[in-house]
Amino acid sequence: MSSGTLFIVATPIGNRADITERAKDILAEVDLIAAEDTRHSRSLLQYYHIQTPLVAYHDHNEALKAPVLIEQLQQGQNIALISDAGTPLVSDPGYRLVKEAHEKGIRVSPVPGVCAAIAALSVSGIATDRYRFEGFTPARSAARRAHFETLVKEQATLVFYESCHRITASLLDMVDVFGGHREALLAREMTKSFETVRKASLNQLLELVSGDLNQQKGEFVIIVQGVVAEVVQSDLIEVDTERLMQVLLEVLPVRQASEISSKISGIKKNKLYKLALKLKSSD
Repeated sequence: MSSGTLFIVATPIGNRADITERAKDILAEVDLIAAEDTRHSRSLLQYYHIQTPLVAYHDHNEALKAPVLIEQLQQGQNIALISDAGTPLVSDPGYRLVKEAHEKGIRVSPVPGVCAAIAALSVSGIATDRYRFEGFTPARSAARRAHFETLVKEQATLVFYESCHRITASLLDMVDVFGGHREALLAREMTKSFETVRKASLNQLLELVSGDLNQQKGEFVIIVQGVVAEVVQSDLIEVDTERLMQVLLEVLPVRQASEISSKISGIKKNKLYKLALKLKSSD
């Protein structure tokens, strides 16, 4: 008996009309649908009159459920994996199942469609030739800030997911670590009735969200511009940065002034350190 196929099926992130015709066909034809939340997915399937049996597959039962689904696939059943919304495995459960399917020689086939990260990137107006998907940020501020620190000099565009519970705190940490001037995009509730897509500096996005409770609701994608995209790629240092350094040197040692100026401007610290020494010697 030949094995069945595991289909990884993208579903809408908001607007139900965004589902593809192929996704509807696959979901109607497979023997079983493994869904992150059966209650959530059932409403979508009922809307399209799809009566395929549903089984729960999520973070809490993944270790137990994956072997069962693998056995069913080996017996020739076709199974579709869906998440609550968007493309499965993009910050959603499914890795264990897909990994085991490959190891068992079971065919894994993508049924592409909506992905929140890609949708946000497409409207960001920020460089997309290189981007780095970071998923959900750490829950605690200290861990979140430490993580952001590792990305301060990242040249690629940064893509984050964030929840309504942490959006304000996360933006505040981004301002502190990346600098409030850094260009970014906030995409909230994409394709839904109260969609917000706003490109601005991190300072402006923090002001928008902190000043409006409605903007703190829903699901978020935050796109942050990479360093190379925002810094002039030459040996020249902008006049504003030099003025900043002069002010900092009035109250801080050279090394500390260089570090702070680097975080704010995105310019390499060693370059600013040399500038600080030059400014000091000219006093």
